[in-house]
Amino acid sequence: MSLEQKINYQLNKIPAVKKVIKRVYQRTMYAISPKIKSEGNISRISPDDTAHEYFFGYYDKSPWDASDRYMLCMRANDTWSDVSPKEKADILLIDTSLPESAPNRVMKIAETSSWNVQQACMAQWLGPDFSSRILFNDYRDGRYVAVIKELATGAERVIEAPVYTVSADGKTALTLDFSRLYNLRPGYGYYNVPEKTKGVALPDATAVWKINLESGEVTDLLTYKDFATFQPRTEMQEAGAVHKVNHLMISPSGSRCMVLYRWFVGQRKYTRLVTFDTADGKNMYVLSDDDMVSHCFWKDDEHILAFENKKDGGPGYYFMKDKTQEYIHCWPELNGDGHPSYSPDEKHIVTDAYPDRARVASIRVMDGTNEKKDVTTVVARVFAPFKYDNDTRCDLHPRWNRKGDTICFDSVFEGHRGLYTVKL
Repeated sequence: MSLEQKINYQLNKIPAVKKVIKRVYQRTMYAISPKIKSEGNISRISPDDTAHEYFFGYYDKSPWDASDRYMLCMRANDTWSDVSPKEKADILLIDTSLPESAPNRVMKIAETSSWNVQQACMAQWLGPDFSSRILFNDYRDGRYVAVIKELATGAERVIEAPVYTVSADGKTALTLDFSRLYNLRPGYGYYNVPEKTKGVALPDATAVWKINLESGEVTDLLTYKDFATFQPRTEMQEAGAVHKVNHLMISPSGSRCMVLYRWFVGQRKYTRLVTFDTADGKNMYVLSDDDMVSHCFWKDDEHILAFENKKDGGPGYYFMKDKTQEYIHCWPELNGDGHPSYSPDEKHIVTDAYPDRARVASIRVMDGTNEKKDVTTVVARVFAPFKYDNDTRCDLHPRWNRKGDTICFDSVFEGHRGLYTVKL
C-alpha cells in the first residue's frame, strides 16, 4: 500500500476533514503536473452539445444493441450540482451508422424521473435478443417501477418494482431498496420515495427482491437479518451498526448472484462479497471478508474478478472462484480501484482508474485468458475537470460492445459529460 493510500485509509474515518485535505492536495498536485486533455483513439458518440450532459451509466451493462449499431444514452441538464437530480432525464437512441449531422441520428425514446449520476436509471437492452426491447427504472404514481418498452411500437409494460440486475435471458431481475440506498449512498439510490426503514440500523425488512419479468411477480428473497446473521462477525453485532446491500450482479447463466453486503460502525465501513442462488437466495457464501471490496464482475458462472484490499495481499484486483477461498492476485501494478469487465468472448479485460495527480483518468486492457499475465495496456487517457468531483464525479465506467473490439466510456474532458468510444 502506497503512502497516499495509507493516508486515505486513515482519512476515511473523518470524511469532512478528508474532503478539505483531498481538495487542497489535488489542486496543488495539478498545478505542478503536465497538462493533457485526451490521448487515445477516441471518438465522441453523443452530440456536440454543450447545453446538455450525456452519459450512459454503470459499467456492468452495454449501451449497444446486438448489432452494435444502436446505442442507448442519457441526456440531462445538470449532473454536477446533485448526485441524484430532481429533474427528469431523457433516454436517447443513437444510430451510430449515421453521420453526426444527420437529423435522425439521435432520437428521444423515453424519459425517467428516477436516476442518478453514477448508475443513471439502469437503462439497458433486454435479452435474449438485445435488440427489440429496452428496460429502465422510473417513478410513476407514487412508486418506483421498471418499464419494458418495445422500440418498434412504443408499447410499454410496467413492472411494479425497479430493477438492479437482469439475467441475460431477460426473464429474471433482482432489486434492492433504492430509497435506503439514497439515504446511505445518494449516488446509487433514488430520492423520489421516502425510505420506510430510515433511522433503523438493522431493519427487519427485505433487502433483496426477485422479479419475474415475464409475469411481473415480485417476491422477497433475502432480508438484512439474513446477511447480518450469516457467519456473523463481532462488528456486525455492535449496537447502532448500520446495514445495507449494494451492487447486485447476476452470473452469466443466471444461476448465482453476488452482492456487496455493507455495515457501518460509526465512520468505519465494512464490506463483504457474498454470493447466493438466484432462484431462492440459498447456498449463501462469503467469498471475500477482508473489510474492503468494491467493483466486481463475473467472468463465467464460477469465477469473479474484484478489486479489494486483502489483509494478506494488499489492494488490487483478485480473481476468485465462487464457493471457495481460491484466488489469484492480478496485475500488481494496479493498486487503485477501478471498474473491471470481461469482453463478451472473455479474451480481454478492461478497467479504468480514477484521476491521478494531474487529474487524468485512464482506461487499461488486459489479457482475459490469463489473469496471471502482468501486462496491461493503456488505451485512453482523459482529463477530469474539478467541476466534476466527489459524489458528482464522472467515472469512466468502461463497457464493451457486443463484438468485443470497442470500448464505450463516459468522460468530461471536453468540459461536460459525453459518451465516447475507443477502438482496440
